[in-house]
Parts: sequence; C-alpha cells; structure tokens
Amino acid sequence: MSEIESLQIIGSKSFGGAERWFQRYSLELVALGHPTEIGVRRGSELEGDHWANMTCHPLGMRTVWDPLSKYEIAQLVKQRRPQIVQTYMGRATRLTRLPKGSGAVHVARLGGYYKVAGYRHADAWIGNTKGICDYLIEAGFPAQRVFHIYNFAELPEPGEAPAGMKAELGIPEEAWVLMTPGRFVPFKGHRFLLDALARLPEEIAGRPVWQVILGDGPLKDDLHRQAERLNLNRRIVWTGWQLNPDAYYRLADLIVFPSTNAEPFGNVIIEAWGYNRPLVTSASMGAREVVHHAEDGLLFECENATSLAMHIEQALKDDGLRDSMADMGLKRAQQEFGKAPIMQAYIELYEHLLSGR
Repeated sequence: MSEIESLQIIGSKSFGGAERWFQRYSLELVALGHPTEIGVRRGSELEGDHWANMTCHPLGMRTVWDPLSKYEIAQLVKQRRPQIVQTYMGRATRLTRLPKGSGAVHVARLGGYYKVAGYRHADAWIGNTKGICDYLIEAGFPAQRVFHIYNFAELPEPGEAPAGMKAELGIPEEAWVLMTPGRFVPFKGHRFLLDALARLPEEIAGRPVWQVILGDGPLKDDLHRQAERLNLNRRIVWTGWQLNPDAYYRLADLIVFPSTNAEPFGNVIIEAWGYNRPLVTSASMGAREVVHHAEDGLLFECENATSLAMHIEQALKDDGLRDSMADMGLKRAQQEFGKAPIMQAYIELYEHLLSGR
C-alpha cells in the first residue's frame, strides 16, 4: 500500500464526540504510515497539544462565509500539495475550495443530516451511517460518489477502573455507576436523563444508584439547576469534558445514552461495546440503525424519561441480561466496528478516488 498524503480539516470551536473521532482517525492515519496534516480553527480547543508529531495548521474559519479563510485554505493546499483534502461538517467544508490544478480530491465527511447546499462542491462524500448516505442520494448527490463507512470503536485491553477511583469521586464502593458522556447540547437529551434519575429508586437490588456525567457545553447551567431542583446532585458526579474517558468506561456498570431522535450516530454506542459494557440507549436515528434491542443494548423511546427509567432498572436488576448484552456488543465491536477494517475501508476509498483523477 503506497503512502497517501492528506490534509484533514475541521472548524469546531471545542471538543466533542465528533472532534474526538477526528483526532483518533488522524492519528491512526499517521500510525499506518500515511503523511497527514491537520487544519483546525485558530484559537479553538483543538489547536492544543493533541496531534503528536503531526503538523497542525491554525486557520481562521471565523464564519462559514469567511473569504479570508477560503483564501487561507486554498493557499495551504497549494503549498502542501496533499492528495486528499478531507473536511468535516459544514464550516470546514464550505470554506474549502480547491484551487485549480491542485490535483487533490476533496472528500466531505458527514456525521449528521446537515443542509446539503454547502457540500455539493466536494468531489466525494462519506456518511458515517447508511441513513446519511441515503439522505445525500435522495438530495441529488451522485450515488457512485457517496460512500458509507462507520466510525471505528476503541477496543482497549480488558481491565478495571483505577484502584480508589470511586472513593476519589465520592461514590460509595457498593454503588451502581451509570455513565453518560456527551456535549451539553439539546439533542444529547441530558434533561431526559435527569428526569429519569428522579423516577428511579435511590437503591436497586440493594445498591445505591449513582450517575457520572462527562461533558460540558451551553446547557451546563440549565442542567445543574435541573439536577438541584430534582434533588439529584448528591448522587451525580459532574466531571466536565474528558478527552480520554477510558477510566470512566471501565468504572461504569451501565452506559446510558439519552439522545433525542436527532442523534445521527453516537460514538458512545460503539465505545460501550468496545469496553464490554452494557448499554441503554434511546431509539435515535443512529441507534435504530445499529442496535439490536435486548441483544446488544436496550432501546427506549426518545424523550421519554419514564421509559428510560424503566429500562435502566430492568438492566440493573438482571445480571444475565447485562452480561449477555455486553458480550454481544463486544463481539459486534470486534467484527463490524474494529479499527483495522474501518481504516482499510478509508484507505481503499482514497486509492479508488485518486485512481479516477
């Protein structure tokens, strides 16, 4: 396999699940021997020390229409001469206009059902769900240039959380630990999670129920006020955003993912599977595509706190169900969402696109 030089560009202001994927994917390209450079929004959280030995280019990307950033990106492509320029989400994609004669292929990667107008100028499109690909084709994108590739799951070595982690977090040693990662934005559904916790008994099967929430974002104050109003803060741990949530996945007895129907995929699902942890998730667009109810996760009705509480309680009361869902999820993570086959699919796609230039 020959080296493929790429420039990966994202315009996000702060880290979230999509940005973690961008980081993991870019680092893996380098690990596989493909020279990769990064373009990130100047002044954003992503401009920090996240890229090992990769070259990171801070770019303006102040708005989706910023003419100076269009020029800046075009000049960067001229100077660096990548074979592939892959952009993520709307801001980076709209601002990337390859200069004539660059020889590069512009690949736009979509992880959501975005307005399509800002994507049509790309040369090819990747959707991380089949639903997103169908959405693009129905909007008139050429089917032969739309490609489906899922995100890969982390498959860490088996192991427990660090010794003493519960004590450090103030969680009783005997407690159940529910864990929910995600940005504090409306479609992540945290308010339904808090309402569900208020409906749950404080103890299930003789063990207190605690919730660990990893995240940050514009709804932070609203969620803290809601938790205080519901008298939940004494059994919730708010950790803030965690770039590396490894220890928290290992600590969890159950991963809870409460997104609304607008959730296009949800890396949390495959991360739970990769960590061999049982999962309760809303039946969002993404979850309906990949989760098999009661086999590798429990699906509850979106935005229904009563249903969420019922499914959490069901999972915590049934040791056999939790174990079987976790084991089936791990098998699917290994067979369908492993790093090696997903990265191979990307490299083969790049080779296909470059052969047709």
